[in-house]
Order: sequence, then C-alpha cells, then structure tokens
Amino acid sequence: MRKSIGRFIVGVCVAAALAALGCDNSGAGSAPGAPGERAKPKLAYITNGVAPFWTIAEKGVIDGAKEVDAEVSVVMPSDVNDQMQRVEDLLIRGVDGIAISPIDAENQVPLLNKAAAKTKLITQDSDAPKSDRIVYIGIDNYVAGRMAGQLVKEAIPGGGKVAILVGRLEGDNARKRRQGVLDELLDRKDTSGGNDPLNQELKGAKYTIIATLTDQIDAAKAKSNAEDMMSAHPDLVGLIGLNAYHTPALLEAVKQAGKMASIRVVGFDEQDATLRAIQDGEVVGTVVQNPYMYGKESVRVLAALVRGDTSVVPPGEFISLPARQIRKSNLPEFWADLKQKAGKAE
Repeated sequence: MRKSIGRFIVGVCVAAALAALGCDNSGAGSAPGAPGERAKPKLAYITNGVAPFWTIAEKGVIDGAKEVDAEVSVVMPSDVNDQMQRVEDLLIRGVDGIAISPIDAENQVPLLNKAAAKTKLITQDSDAPKSDRIVYIGIDNYVAGRMAGQLVKEAIPGGGKVAILVGRLEGDNARKRRQGVLDELLDRKDTSGGNDPLNQELKGAKYTIIATLTDQIDAAKAKSNAEDMMSAHPDLVGLIGLNAYHTPALLEAVKQAGKMASIRVVGFDEQDATLRAIQDGEVVGTVVQNPYMYGKESVRVLAALVRGDTSVVPPGEFISLPARQIRKSNLPEFWADLKQKAGKAE
C-alpha cells in the first residue's frame, strides 16, 4: 500500500452543485461551467512528508480554496521517490498549478522544470532556486537558522559543545537553517551561500559545534543520535533540532539520561509537545513558521497565476512569511492563534 496521503479539498463546491460540477475525491477537475462562469483552477499542494505541520498547512489550503474558488488536491508523500511520482501523476491529470516543498531540490530540478513547462509551478516551505519555478513562498531559512542560534545563546550563555540534528540536508531549507545556526554561534557575518562540511568540528570563541547528524525524518533515529552524542561527549551542553519532531525527541533523550540540568534543547516549529515544554520552562524557545499561511498563500498565488494575474509575483520571486521566535512571554497569544487556525479553538 502506498504510504502517501492524498487529500482532496473542494473550494466552494456547495452541496447542491456537487453532482453537476463533478467534485469527488479523485482529484479530477470539475465539468465546464456555464458560459461566462469563471473556471475553477485545478491545483495541487504537495508537502515534503506527513506531519502535524502539514495538517495546519492543509487548513490554510482549505480556507484559501474557498476564498479564490479553486479545487485543490493536498498530497503528502512519504519520501522523495513518492513525491516525484505524485508530481508525474498530477501532470498526467493536467492540473493547472502545483505548489511543492521539494525534498531534494538539487536532484529534482529536471522534474521541476518539466512540471514548470506544463503547469504553473511554485515552491513553498523549501525552495528550489535553480529550477524554473515562478516564485517561492516561505521564510528566509538562513535568517531562521540565525534566530535559532540566538535562542541557543539565550539558553546557554556560557557557551560550550553543541550538536545539530536534522532530518535531511538535501532540502534547501535544511541547508540554509544549518548554515544560519553555524554562523550565529560562530559569530560570523552572512555566509548564507556557504555550506560547512558535516564531518568537521567547528570552533568559535564560545561555542563548538561537534557534529551535524541526519536521521531521515525519523524521530526514533533522532533520539538515538542524541543519545550517542551525550554518551560520546559528557560535556555536551546543547542539542539543536532543525525539524518539528526534534524538540520532543531530543527532550525525551535528555530526560531519560538525567541531564536536563546540564543540556538545553532548542528547536524549530510548533508541535504541541514543544509548546508545552516552553510553557513548563524546559525549553527557552522555538523558531516557528506559518504553515497555515503557506497553504493559504500558495492557493491564492496559484489561482491568480492560472487566471493570468502575474502581479502576485514580487521582484526577487520571493514572498516572505517571516519566521518568529516563540518564548514563554509570547507563547499564550501564539498558541491561541495556532489552535484557532487549526480548528482547535477551545
């Protein structure tokens, strides 16, 4: 059984018109409307995996589709091969536009260019700057990495040995986040185009980055990597996770090792376990994105492009949805807003 999850979201298909429009869960387009009726763009929103982060983005897609009168398939692939196959499938179906978070931007350029030649293609969450995509929607991941580095400095002002954990480094977002963390902790100027080697210990005036470990988006492997680091480096003072699942996994490892007093965890994104840890004082903060707006803005931009409106693409081909640092002081407001957007308001 294919492990990917495909969800079909119908934008503004009222119940009485379902049969006439042909809206069903196959993702196929609607039947032509009456003369003069504005056609519904058939769009696809492709994530880089299955995670709570993308469930929030999906809510944005749903709301965006209603606002711009579009039909959108939400596709959550299990890995890079699945993602590539799903793109091929969508091209065969003849979708009008695709918003994708490329898993392996460098090696997916040929496929992305093929898609860009056949449909409106944009990237969201993670960019593929060497491809023919029209625009990228998301955060500046290098800046976000530096923001995470600032949180490390707050959590561990005395400096020391830290390790970075990341799912995969094939993605443009992960590479840039890592570089931002490195440059902030090593007090460098902007080297956003840099890419320090993984197997080299990097020493700064106060912080030493002993390793960057990948786990292929596997929380259990991330926890195991953290355990290995704590065992090999008894004087380790910090673990920095670059993906949403890292903070809960790393905290569990540190707690089980009995080292909460000596090792601090800093991470990304807004899983409930991460926010609870901030609330409880176990984590100083997290760097968050805006997955809801990733979904909503992607649909808005694609629908406009399909209808011939290119004014939605700004100079630089980058629509910025800035990252934020969430600490205990601004957590209540952020968490309440997150629950409301996710449809979980109490």
